[in-house]
Amino acid sequence: MTSPALLEPFNRHRRLLFAVAYQMLGSVADAEDVVQDAWLRWSAADRGDVADERAYLVTITSRLALDRLRAARTRRETYVGPWLPEPLATTGPADDPAEAAELGDRVSLALLVVLETLSPLERAVFVLAEVFGLPAAEVGRVLGRSEAAVRQLAHRARQHVEARQPRFDTDRRTARAVTERFLAAAVGGDVGSLLEVLAPDVVLVTDGGGRAKAALRPIEGAEKVARFMAAVGTQGGTVPGLRVELAEVNGAPGLLAWSDDGPYLAAQLLLVDGRVQQVLLVRNPDKLGGIAAASVGDGT
Repeated sequence: MTSPALLEPFNRHRRLLFAVAYQMLGSVADAEDVVQDAWLRWSAADRGDVADERAYLVTITSRLALDRLRAARTRRETYVGPWLPEPLATTGPADDPAEAAELGDRVSLALLVVLETLSPLERAVFVLAEVFGLPAAEVGRVLGRSEAAVRQLAHRARQHVEARQPRFDTDRRTARAVTERFLAAAVGGDVGSLLEVLAPDVVLVTDGGGRAKAALRPIEGAEKVARFMAAVGTQGGTVPGLRVELAEVNGAPGLLAWSDDGPYLAAQLLLVDGRVQQVLLVRNPDKLGGIAAASVGDGT
């Protein structure tokens, strides 16, 4: 039986450790594996010299995640179609401030896509320093780098992200209303109503990973995106037990769908001036573990 003195400190920081690993890896499954590996390290360590349990656990988790990220880069080079991060069903910030704080204020799929373009070390520095606000000296201790090197890496990563991260609306009420309209139009196969909520230069990215039907390249332009989503909505009627609802996805209103076989898709809409600028849609069943436990209106 595991000692409470061993388990309680780890469980107290478990959500933070998952959040760090998830933002470094963009993968729910890999983040969970990292947290499990961190637990094994923690349970086997001599903790008599541990002055700061939180810092110690963040250090273990960050190093494990960095090693895993370096290995994952090679696997992603052969990925079928566009690669998107694994979506995560989250609670709204207004509902659970503690969870929102531990996830960081930058958990959107769009940001995670941009973080993929950083080097593994730059990404680790950005997540620890910019998302979770760790001082440069502490990040340096975590990653085994000098404070000056961390500052340089953080500056380079911040510039890279700012140059590539699109500007999106942050008004949650508007985002939810537009997402509701988008959902109704897509489910109804209504191209005209979809065009009303799509920006002219909207981009749709679908991730099937060769495991589910998806576009192998981004789809650009309102007309093409509307027709694609209308077709998806129409085809949904042939999926046994399909249920699609609004839900919190990566800290913002999004769409989750389940079939009788389990999670079916997750999507996040990114708005500019009240219209949909990007649609990020994940169909790869291997990437839907982060929504498997989410509940919808009928108790799924």
